[in-house]
Amino acid sequence: MATLSDAHKLVVKIGSALLVERGTGALRLDWLRSMAEDVARLKARGTDVVLVSSGSIALGRGVLGLPAVDLPLEQSQAAAAVGQIRLARAWEEVLAPHGITTAQVLVTLEDSADRRRYLNSRATLGTLLSMGVVPIVNENDTVATDEIRYGDNDRLAAQVAVTVGADQLILLSDVDGFYSGNPSADPEARRFDVIDEITPEIEAMAGDAGSGLSKGGMKTKLMAAKTATMAGCAMAICEGSILHPLSALENGAAATWFTPHLDPHAARKRWIGAMKSRGVLAVDAGAAEALGQGKSLLPAGLVRVEGTFGRGDPVTIRDATGRALGQGLSRYTAAEARAIKGRRSAEIEEILGYPGRAVLIHRDDMAL
Repeated sequence: MATLSDAHKLVVKIGSALLVERGTGALRLDWLRSMAEDVARLKARGTDVVLVSSGSIALGRGVLGLPAVDLPLEQSQAAAAVGQIRLARAWEEVLAPHGITTAQVLVTLEDSADRRRYLNSRATLGTLLSMGVVPIVNENDTVATDEIRYGDNDRLAAQVAVTVGADQLILLSDVDGFYSGNPSADPEARRFDVIDEITPEIEAMAGDAGSGLSKGGMKTKLMAAKTATMAGCAMAICEGSILHPLSALENGAAATWFTPHLDPHAARKRWIGAMKSRGVLAVDAGAAEALGQGKSLLPAGLVRVEGTFGRGDPVTIRDATGRALGQGLSRYTAAEARAIKGRRSAEIEEILGYPGRAVLIHRDDMAL
């Protein structure tokens, strides 16, 4: 079973009900400060942390005096616009005393469904983490309409975990795990410590959302668990309303862990290798040798481009003899790849007329 002390890259989902006092709409500052202390402790030992934080609409509705009920789309978006700036500022203010820089990242479902946007999100989040920043991610409620919404931050958090290659995802909830029934209504309901496989029987046990401030229920948490574990990421559901919830989890607090069957790196390689190729990149002997040593593919090693593909599309990598070396996600379109083949990375901007990425296929986006 996974434990929080094993985490190298951690995504934590925080619901509105944990952040905002029900009725008053005020921030739970003591809780926020305790979370900041937990995050600082994790980062001090080398764990990358991403926070997927709800709360913008709940905060905004309090400022605007809107009722704590389902709002029309326009009012929800207005509340999000007012609340989002307060949410970001709150996280900045509690993490800054620990020397931690924060970044606000707003996304919609389209950002993960569209391959180009997905790669942009992955690159941005990866760069922020490499610089020691804690990204604060939320759905972009000010522009998202129903057809481009996640609709709940459980599934958003799982997608963020997949995007950044996290090995653990923690869903802070109002219950201490996944139960066989509703524990508040069924005295016989039992909590699962570990779930190795999400069976139809497990799915049948999931209920619906209970809090008036949050949209997530156990059904959405199971959907998140499926997404996360398929990508090699362990996931836990645990009680989040207490102070220092991450410390409590690490010290043995009750929780349900969902077990992945691969590590994130292997799961991503399998996913890339299974995609349908859209083209071919043929490389010279030097590039082929470098790829075998675990390096990225640079434009200088490219000798031929076949097919028509866009940025983020899967392409087959072949050596000069035509032997397939593997598959990867191209960071350039076919037309761009043809323009920069055989050239040094420093020449890309002059050739294309705009700054480009140094590598054609990054080693993390390659399955050999």
